[in-house]
Amino acid sequence: MLLLCGCSSLKLPTSNEPAAPQVLKVDVVAPPELAEMLQRYLDLSRVNKLAAGEPLLEGELDRLLAAAPQQVRALLDTEGYFNAEIQVEKTADGPPPTVRVTVQPGPRTTVGSVALDVQGALATAAAAGQPHAQQARQRLQGAWPLPPGTPFRDADWTRAKTASVAELRAQGYLQADWLATQARVDAAQQKADLTVTANSGPLFLTGPVRVTGLQRQDERTVRRIANLDPGVPATESLLLDIQERLQVSDLFQRATVTLQPDASQPEVTPVQIALSERKTQEATVGVGISANVGPRVTLDHVHRRPFGEPWIARNKFDLSDKRQSWNGEISTQTLPDLYRNLVGAGIERVVSDTDVVSSQRLRAGRAQETRRITRQLFVEYQHSTTTSALGRVSADALALQFQGVWRQLDDLLLPTRGQAWSGQFGTGWASSNPGGRGPFARIYTRVDAYRPLGKTWFGQGRIELGEVFARNDVQVPDPLRFRAGGDESVRGFEYRSLTSVVNGVDVGGTVLFTASLEAARPFIDKLPQLWAAVFVDAGSAALGWRQLRPAWGTGVGLRYRSPVGPVKLDLAWGHGEKRPRLGLSVGLAF
Repeated sequence: MLLLCGCSSLKLPTSNEPAAPQVLKVDVVAPPELAEMLQRYLDLSRVNKLAAGEPLLEGELDRLLAAAPQQVRALLDTEGYFNAEIQVEKTADGPPPTVRVTVQPGPRTTVGSVALDVQGALATAAAAGQPHAQQARQRLQGAWPLPPGTPFRDADWTRAKTASVAELRAQGYLQADWLATQARVDAAQQKADLTVTANSGPLFLTGPVRVTGLQRQDERTVRRIANLDPGVPATESLLLDIQERLQVSDLFQRATVTLQPDASQPEVTPVQIALSERKTQEATVGVGISANVGPRVTLDHVHRRPFGEPWIARNKFDLSDKRQSWNGEISTQTLPDLYRNLVGAGIERVVSDTDVVSSQRLRAGRAQETRRITRQLFVEYQHSTTTSALGRVSADALALQFQGVWRQLDDLLLPTRGQAWSGQFGTGWASSNPGGRGPFARIYTRVDAYRPLGKTWFGQGRIELGEVFARNDVQVPDPLRFRAGGDESVRGFEYRSLTSVVNGVDVGGTVLFTASLEAARPFIDKLPQLWAAVFVDAGSAALGWRQLRPAWGTGVGLRYRSPVGPVKLDLAWGHGEKRPRLGLSVGLAF
């Protein structure tokens, strides 16, 4: 309270009070980035703020002038300029007096050589040929941030040492530290030779798993999701993978995975998993509008322990003018090796300009989900009825199907580099009325690629291909056939409108091809999450490759990179269409 009373007695400037007059004017003549640094940190430049308008004492300016060259040189040394020519002079008596600081920095010192060595348990294990130690040493050497030829700055030198020790610790050497670090600077040659030696300390291995925070879920499920074998290196990536799997399991609001290291027993390091459970049941209602199907209402319900068993039940209703659907699934919680068994069903009705398709499906199978790979193997029965001006066509199919997604991305929600591949393959027996019956096979693949284009632009590409193999008289259910058009397909065209036309009626194709190229970049400095984009799409579906005629769509868009994925607003023009189309989507489709 006394301190607060003292502060209240200070006279603080207000917006109506004039700024204190300058007592010294300083001109810095130097390259812009150096001039900014000198203006900020030189005592000469800070005089006005410290003096608060009071004139300099006698002899104070002379002292500042005498000390300035050494101050300038010390600041330039931190930026790698060791041969700078510096001139400090008073150019006017004032008031206020004026001082000019002229700097010719000369060539910047660069890194000449790097000698990086590591000792301790890592060196011993690497010499014995142990893969983890060899990889850790390679990562340490390959990730060194200051390779030969790079500018030598004091701040970069400090960051490089900090980052390299952090890299060692992330590989399970939790007590890693530097034994010696040295930078020999040859000012005449403008070279800095770096020597760094680290002591890895012992390799910490995983030991017992301790779980806290459970109330309704089983600890056995948590251990299966963790999928952690004892005695493996306690790396940072290992802990993050466990934490991510727990969070995406949809069982927990929060999951934290940490180590409890004991230097006396590094070979059995306890792993602590702290959890906060989600509610047993949750329902989410959504109201919105989609460029593909128009106004829509959705209801999602999840039960995380139906009938008191360690299962998960999901139901989703999606209602709009053009599409009404229900999808349900009940599955086991995570089993050993990250598998789960599932049974699912679905009902859908899709209305287009020329037909109405009603379909039902029932499936049973097995799924495995990891950070990079998601795959399912299942048996599925499908039935569809298509009503159009051509009449009524019904089709049934029973098939064994496999589908998977392989990801190699720098970020699963907002990728800028990497690729993702989706694949589906199914084979079975189909029958239709009118039509015949017989075997069929279906293949579908999609590849998405992300690449930086220079410093500010980012590129995204997509290609998808599909084909149904069957006799001409065998028709598979409509959901197994292909149609293109709409968001995540060929923008600028109506949803599912790019397909073969028979007697004026759209029919699902047996082959599919679409492709897309997009370039985007941030365009508002104060809002780097907002990007502008240009794109071109092409593709269609048809009853055969010879009949396929790709349609083209081009346009511009906005991208908001939100924490839940990209929000995309597109204005697209389909070549041959009479008007542009506005599209809105959220998230990524793999």
